Amino acid sequence: MQFELAKRTFLDYLRIERGLSSNSISAYSRDLSKFSHFLEAKKLDYAKLNPNDVSEFNSFLKAQDLAPASINRIISGVKSFYKYASREFAIVNPMGEIERSKLARKLPKALTVAEVLKLIESSKRESDLISLRDYAILELLYGSGARVSEIVGLNVNDIATAITPEGEIQTLKLKGKGSKERLVPLGSYAKKALEDYLVRLRPSLIAKSTKEHGALFLNSRGQRLSRVSAWQMVSDAADRAGLRGKISPHVFRHSYATHLLDGGADIRVVQELLGHSSVTTTQIYTLVTIDKVREAYSLAHPRAR
Repeated sequence: MQFELAKRTFLDYLRIERGLSSNSISAYSRDLSKFSHFLEAKKLDYAKLNPNDVSEFNSFLKAQDLAPASINRIISGVKSFYKYASREFAIVNPMGEIERSKLARKLPKALTVAEVLKLIESSKRESDLISLRDYAILELLYGSGARVSEIVGLNVNDIATAITPEGEIQTLKLKGKGSKERLVPLGSYAKKALEDYLVRLRPSLIAKSTKEHGALFLNSRGQRLSRVSAWQMVSDAADRAGLRGKISPHVFRHSYATHLLDGGADIRVVQELLGHSSVTTTQIYTLVTIDKVREAYSLAHPRAR
């Protein structure tokens, strides 16, 4: 079987049997395309690779000045492909010997509370009704800790109201990585911004659509807002707030987790809210708060230095 055909069957498997998102499948496709370029350049048969060829592929990636994290992701994708191919096509898996590139540990970037508020407020534009949508998205990004793909993937029926002994709480049902669902509560600011968008803007946007759908956030043509458009909207708001170069939608997620822990939230609760499968992933945010404590101590205590 030719590599391109094997690649297509693998991507079909990811989509149909594993139910991966289109974004994940696109990432696998891009990574396997790099592997395809290597095979063509070296005139190699993917079904007859040996560990030396795999090591050469690793060197091939490093020669392209890719970041270690990018190389690790590509290697991981090729490993998954060979695991599938060895099972389905009885091909010997040559990927067992390759090692992951070592990564320098980076702390997540988080904005201060003042920076977050400045950024959210910058999305308000008195003469532009579409700013109601942009404002609601920014409030939800910070108020829920959701990934941007989770926000643009929301449907109207993902908003619900839960009854608790303390009263009503509005919740969002988010679909995360691996199609895992979780419920997160919304605070009053996000709830108000969402209500304003739903009442004052969304009806006019949905009226422009040629077919019915339940997408929550819509573009000017009444279609589901894309992830790229959401990124651009955040970037534009950052420019207006004077925070150019510091902002991506994911920084809201980092800020959400960091501010929760700074406020005394239990790490297991933060893990649940973020949808992390392991608390180890969440623990990196504790390093951010410890770093702040260390900085405050070194500046304030007479015996710190």
